[in-house]
Amino acid sequence: MSKERAKRRAERLAAQEREQAVRARRDARRQRRRALVRRLTPRIGRPGRIYRRSRGERIGIVLVPLIAAAAVWLFVPDIALRVVLTIVIVMAVPALVVVILGKKA
Repeated sequence: MSKERAKRRAERLAAQEREQAVRARRDARRQRRRALVRRLTPRIGRPGRIYRRSRGERIGIVLVPLIAAAAVWLFVPDIALRVVLTIVIVMAVPALVVVILGKKA
């Protein structure tokens, strides 16, 4: 009886060692692949810096178009012209921000 148990235990241990070897090879391959991907992936931007503009610049970027749109809606009598001028303001703001404040990239 004990010889059979020892034989079964040896077979179990051998199977476990084979599984561990397969798992170790798979983990090593995964680690190499991750390291390669990490090396080949370009890093974009500066980590940790979310806002490129100061608080005052961001407030100005929001307030100036809002004031201009409010002026259009207060002083222009024709509704169609109001809508067109508001659309022009919205479309022109990004370009004006880049031209006036500069692109900080």
